[in-house]
Amino acid sequence: MSEKQEFLTTNRKALTINLAGTHYGTIAEIGAGQEVARVFFQAGSASGSIAKTISAYDMTFSDAIYGKAPRYVSRERLIEMLGHEYSLLQERLHEKRGDRTCFFVYADTVATASAKSNSSGHGWLGIRFQTKPMEEPSDILIHVRTLDKKNVLQQEALGIVGTNLIYGAIYYRDQPEKFIPSLADNLGTDRIEVDMLKFSGPAFTDVDNRILSLHLVKHGLTNAVMFSPTGDVLQPSEIIYNRPVLVERGSFRPVTHVNVDMLNCATAQFLQEPMVKGKDVIVIMEITMNNLLAEGSLDEQDFLSRVDMLGHIGFTVLISNYSEFYRLVSYFRRYTKEMIGVAMGINNLLEIFNEKYYENLEGGILESMGRMFRHAVKLYIYPMQQVAYDSYLKHGQTSDAVQVPAAHSFVSKVLITARNLTVTDRLRNLYAHLLENHYIDCISGFNEDYLSIFSRDVLQRIKSNDSSWERLVPAKVAEIIKQRGLLGYGKPVTPASTPATPAAV
Repeated sequence: MSEKQEFLTTNRKALTINLAGTHYGTIAEIGAGQEVARVFFQAGSASGSIAKTISAYDMTFSDAIYGKAPRYVSRERLIEMLGHEYSLLQERLHEKRGDRTCFFVYADTVATASAKSNSSGHGWLGIRFQTKPMEEPSDILIHVRTLDKKNVLQQEALGIVGTNLIYGAIYYRDQPEKFIPSLADNLGTDRIEVDMLKFSGPAFTDVDNRILSLHLVKHGLTNAVMFSPTGDVLQPSEIIYNRPVLVERGSFRPVTHVNVDMLNCATAQFLQEPMVKGKDVIVIMEITMNNLLAEGSLDEQDFLSRVDMLGHIGFTVLISNYSEFYRLVSYFRRYTKEMIGVAMGINNLLEIFNEKYYENLEGGILESMGRMFRHAVKLYIYPMQQVAYDSYLKHGQTSDAVQVPAAHSFVSKVLITARNLTVTDRLRNLYAHLLENHYIDCISGFNEDYLSIFSRDVLQRIKSNDSSWERLVPAKVAEIIKQRGLLGYGKPVTPASTPATPAAV
């Protein structure tokens, strides 16, 4: 497409499809009115692309057409709609025009927020389509949240994003970097959030949906995406809804014994919490975009390596754009009222007490703590060796929120824990309050032998072909690193990449 056509109005997108006459099919919508169908009919020449529109708004009618569903706004209902309507297209039109037409079905099932609700509307949107006549169809599914306060604006937004989806499937399907931001054309990310995206079918055999999901975060269409241990893209509300959550943030480059020990110990304590006992807990490893962009640009293969390692040892992975922990906690609060636990090391605890991160809040650090701990949230803190702690402070990675202790001859045997961590005078009472009321707890039962393991040291050993790295990571992690050549394993060592003596952290 030419440069002038790259950003089109919603009406123009629909008219382009109508006039092209290459794709012909059905628009089926449940909830929020016939918004996408309305766009295509108002654009004109709809007979060029529309065979049928349907809105099975009543539940009884919907069940009679698509079968009963436990939830009407769900991925399962969307897939049923796409399958039923596409079968009808093939049955009724294949003989007449199947050899010269690309069939498609667009479907959505949506709930807008009520006028009395403070929550956002949400829905599942999808398209099943052919890229050329007579071929097997491919699917694109998305989950959206509508962020407008007024119902009528939410409906308008759904009509726009649905049209963007159809247009993108036809014209941008081979250009994910163009397709993904185009979903917010004529809307902006302040009106719509796309928190799940999945391509499937013969048109997308070479597509990795995890990379597409990462670009949703990169382009600001959502602040977090989630993957199952097998690498499937998950919709967060389906996984988190009304479950207690335990999360550990890390770089996981690579996953070491420390990462797993920290989470195992925190999980054991979390499961004993009175609010958690007997409930179905979801345990998540989280990586921030800041971490993925630490070297200046997004390395997709590095990202996949980390997700693969975590998935290989059975963990669900969250990629988020929430640098501050209080924002991460607020994200989980969208989906659950149950207890939230956060496992972290001393270094992350120090960052939480770094006041520079809260300059944008009127209430500063006090406001951030109020937001983070107001509803059943607890931090589980993994200890750090004194020598590592001193090195961490020496390298200037913290603010003056902490006081640097004097060195002692027995320093190598001392552990810094949440109990003996010293913060600056102006934050001492705040810290003591959180500690005494068990908003912050020490992790117990940890393996002291693991405390001398640091991921940057392990990474350098991998890159320099020093086989000692294998004993510093779980066996399954070592296995996948060697099998797939992750993180530079097996590559020739050049003088430029030969590591110096690693830092303590």
